[in-house]
Amino acid sequence: MLLVTGAAGLLGNSVLRAATARDLPARAWVRSAASLAALEGLSGDPIIADIATQDIERVLENVSAVIHCAARVGIGRGDGAAFERDNVLATERLARACRTGGQRLVFVSTVDTLRWGTPDDPGDEAAPTERARDTTYAASKRRAEAVVAAEMALGLDAVIVHPAYLIGPWDWKPSSGRMLLAAVRGPFGIAPPGGNDFCHAGAVAATLLDLACAPARPPSDRYILSGEAMTYAEACRLMRRVAGRNPHVVTAPEPLVRMAGLAGDAMAALTGREPVVNSAAADAACRPHHFTSARAMAEIGYRPRPAEEAIRDAWTWFRERGYA
Repeated sequence: MLLVTGAAGLLGNSVLRAATARDLPARAWVRSAASLAALEGLSGDPIIADIATQDIERVLENVSAVIHCAARVGIGRGDGAAFERDNVLATERLARACRTGGQRLVFVSTVDTLRWGTPDDPGDEAAPTERARDTTYAASKRRAEAVVAAEMALGLDAVIVHPAYLIGPWDWKPSSGRMLLAAVRGPFGIAPPGGNDFCHAGAVAATLLDLACAPARPPSDRYILSGEAMTYAEACRLMRRVAGRNPHVVTAPEPLVRMAGLAGDAMAALTGREPVVNSAAADAACRPHHFTSARAMAEIGYRPRPAEEAIRDAWTWFRERGYA
């Protein structure tokens, strides 16, 4: 039996549906009953438990592996205590429980903890030598990786994966699909000057299942699961074309994007709530953000799927469920 945390999120939901397609026994794990709507069409009773606070040892009985997708995600510098609780403490408790219970742990981190590269010089799994980016999310994920590594040193059977920008169906909230929904609105698109690697959530989900079910640990402790390198303008243009919109896209000047981020910081100072547009998010939007999956492709058979396929599948799913 597999357990999938964060089962209401894009990746966790994709893992569960991929497991169903393979006839693999897998069970959803969510933090609250409010997330149950995302489990539509899946069999089996979900587990409802807060990893950071509740007894989880019993949950792991008769479980062979846990795919830990659950996380608090956001690009900013606020809510440090919440990120620490949901991303670090929860992962620490789960990793310790898996080591004690003998379960394999597939821990989903993020490429944001690694060196950001360019299309010509992509980042890889090596520890970054440059100063770490100071988003609260990236810092919490880096600490979560450290607690998993510490448990691995004590005998935990685990692997850390670093997905890039996920696109695909089953994005109930939506999460990363908000970029797609925003890109297709209006008479033309507006994109920041940076870039990212866009990968199909289904391809990443398939690899997570392979890692969870493999008879032996993979050769390496961590893998990047990346996708197609594109500028945000290229991605926006593709999204609009897939949706049948005018593909004209304007790239916003970097100074204007950064000014918007500073305005968001000022708003946060006044209200106590950090908006989605803030200086950390603006900095990320202005930079290239590219990585290589060469190790994952060679060692564990990861096969990225084209960005257009990911966008088309996501758009079809959003349309069918009335998001657009």
